[in-house]
Amino acid sequence: MEFSCEDFSRSEGDFVCRVLEAVINAGATTINLPDTVGYAEPEEFAAKLDYVIKNTPNSDKAIFSVHCHDDLGLAVANTLAAFRVGVRQAEVTLCGIGERAGNASLEEVVMNLRVRHDYYHLEHNIVTEQLYPSCRLLSMTIGQPIANNKSIVGANAFAHESGIHQDGMIKNRETYEIMTPQSVGRTVSNLVIGKHSGRNAVHTKFESLGYKLNEEQLNLVFEAVKNLADRKKTLHDDDLMALVQEEIYRMPDRFRLRHVSVSSTDAGGVPPTAAVLMDVDGMERSKAGFGAGPIDALFNVISDIVGREPELEQYSINAITGGTDALGEVTVRLRENTITAVGRGTHPDIFVASARAYVNALNHLSRLEQEGPRLHSQHS
Repeated sequence: MEFSCEDFSRSEGDFVCRVLEAVINAGATTINLPDTVGYAEPEEFAAKLDYVIKNTPNSDKAIFSVHCHDDLGLAVANTLAAFRVGVRQAEVTLCGIGERAGNASLEEVVMNLRVRHDYYHLEHNIVTEQLYPSCRLLSMTIGQPIANNKSIVGANAFAHESGIHQDGMIKNRETYEIMTPQSVGRTVSNLVIGKHSGRNAVHTKFESLGYKLNEEQLNLVFEAVKNLADRKKTLHDDDLMALVQEEIYRMPDRFRLRHVSVSSTDAGGVPPTAAVLMDVDGMERSKAGFGAGPIDALFNVISDIVGREPELEQYSINAITGGTDALGEVTVRLRENTITAVGRGTHPDIFVASARAYVNALNHLSRLEQEGPRLHSQHS
């Protein structure tokens, strides 16, 4: 049984001790002490935790936990400081996602404990090689890209540009890398996937990325890899992970996009147009129409085809990798009445990626509608 305080970091210490003694006597085996508004400083937080643990008479009968917010950018620092005074549980989140400025980042806490084991002398059972794939999946799910300068999992975390850094890396990687990309799930492989790659190479590559594909899944991904390789000369690991999420880890769709054509010009009097061919409940439907811009035209036509007019709350584009042939990742968030749903689509053509994202969000809206009022509030 866990008991959690509210705003521990601004509460009076002796009062907290009396409360904790009572709840432990009542059966609580885990005591969670949050920095609810991210107010604490690391040394201050550690000292208060230390005082409460030492001055609660029955503290030895419970495990102490912390839950830190990042309003002042100190959630991870406060969490690590708590470990130094006997706290043995931390409530953390991938990429620090959470209310307001977020929570303590799981990957940052975990890798501090691993890289600086000499300092903390603590063990954990987190499979660190799954950190980057997990953060990447979160990013794709919520439609927010991982910042390039994000520690541990950002694109620049293992990039070295300055000459002196590059020279040091060539001579000894440990000069400027305190952990390896592989330790957090960013693979470094000589196996390059392209249009001439065979099924076995594709299968091996995805296994190295942590994906166990059955025969049917491999067939789907293999075809998607071939199609993408016709448009891109080099497929990066991030491209491949986006593909497997797009092709494999999706619920069956009521609406299915088949073909998209978009026309736009800066000539006056000629509005952007879009033509769409798609399946709705297994029936082929097509339509063309206009819009204020090419994306607007595309979304208008799709809405007409499926007979829904949701409000577009968010539209964002992220290039998964560098280069003009980068795989574009589009995220949209739609609202219809009290229901909101996020959709995601990837493709080298941003118009196709946008259409896929919009249709994906419409499918989510449709499923949420069918699941009933109880689930509507969870997505609103």
